[in-house]
Amino acid sequence: MNEVKTLNKGEKFAHVSVGNLKGFEGKQFVKEATEASSCEISFGTLPKGEAVPFFHSHKENEENYIILSGAGKFQVNDTVFDIAEGSVVRVSTHCDRNLKCTSEQPMTYICIQAKQGSLGGYTATDAEITQRENRL
Repeated sequence: MNEVKTLNKGEKFAHVSVGNLKGFEGKQFVKEATEASSCEISFGTLPKGEAVPFFHSHKENEENYIILSGAGKFQVNDTVFDIAEGSVVRVSTHCDRNLKCTSEQPMTYICIQAKQGSLGGYTATDAEITQRENRL
């Protein structure tokens, strides 16, 4: 099982790691470690032929699944479709979802869960260009 490690933390940020994703196994949530207040982020991996052991739905939160490696099938209610590295799947509230790995290599994914309809400004509408000394 992977463990979240805090690498760096400040008043306005948290930097954590679940380790090397090529060797990642299981499911790991990072909300607590990052002290996030807007979303839950988890990393998951499924070996060949394995599915999440249950269907689930959410009352208030939508989920966004980002497939990092491998391939498989995704089911939302009674609709099944193929997913693969690079796929992004958003699933709304009040519907069942599950995924299964069908590739030879494990399927690794990120799931981001946030309150449906809560995103106000984003990208250019929420950002502003600031002036700061570049120390990179």
